[in-house]
Amino acid sequence: MREIVLDTETTGLDPLNGHRVIEIGCVELINHLPTGNTFQTYLDPERDVPDEAAAVSGLTTEFVKGKPLFADKVDAFLEFIGEAPIIAHNANFDMGFINAELVRHGREKLATDRAIDTVLLARRRFPGAPASLDALCRRFNIDLSARVKHGALLDAELLAKVYLELVGGREPGLLLAGANMAQVDVTARTERPLRAARPHEPSAEEREAHTAFVGRLKNAIWIRAVTAETVKT
Repeated sequence: MREIVLDTETTGLDPLNGHRVIEIGCVELINHLPTGNTFQTYLDPERDVPDEAAAVSGLTTEFVKGKPLFADKVDAFLEFIGEAPIIAHNANFDMGFINAELVRHGREKLATDRAIDTVLLARRRFPGAPASLDALCRRFNIDLSARVKHGALLDAELLAKVYLELVGGREPGLLLAGANMAQVDVTARTERPLRAARPHEPSAEEREAHTAFVGRLKNAIWIRAVTAETVKT
């Protein structure tokens, strides 16, 4: 099962107000586990990066100026994500910006129903608890020391670890994590020798021993049951 963890950095909060994507980061998962195959690019938004946005991402107007345009990277991006489901934290935000860029360049939008929102997964699993990426990393003891600023690829890598925990933890993937998945045979094969069926009919000796044992009991249920059946008959 192939999935793509996606994150973006932008010049602001709303693509309908002229804000643009300035970084895309993607991590490929197979069976919920990162393969090491990633996609990352900085983009020239053809506008300024407001100070408040630069304070979050560390990406300034000067830094992104002259970087590739979205038009230069759109084919490579679409080829990388293919038809795989997209995992994103607050998926409406990232999908909204990506689709705004695609429409701006005459491309077809990505279907919103292919996105899996990890915020919603976290809120269903931990109702009332903080669901930010930082909070979830702390909950799952995921190292945040490299996250001085928000970065699309770094955040996608962290989110891939969070997503694995949200869908069941690391145990299901231990076998696949350390081996070539194409060569792993996960079918259990256990040879068990045939064993003759156990006899359930008591022997004559066992019947005699049982009768003697019951005879020593006071008001034994076995005797009452037999007497009641005899009277009914």
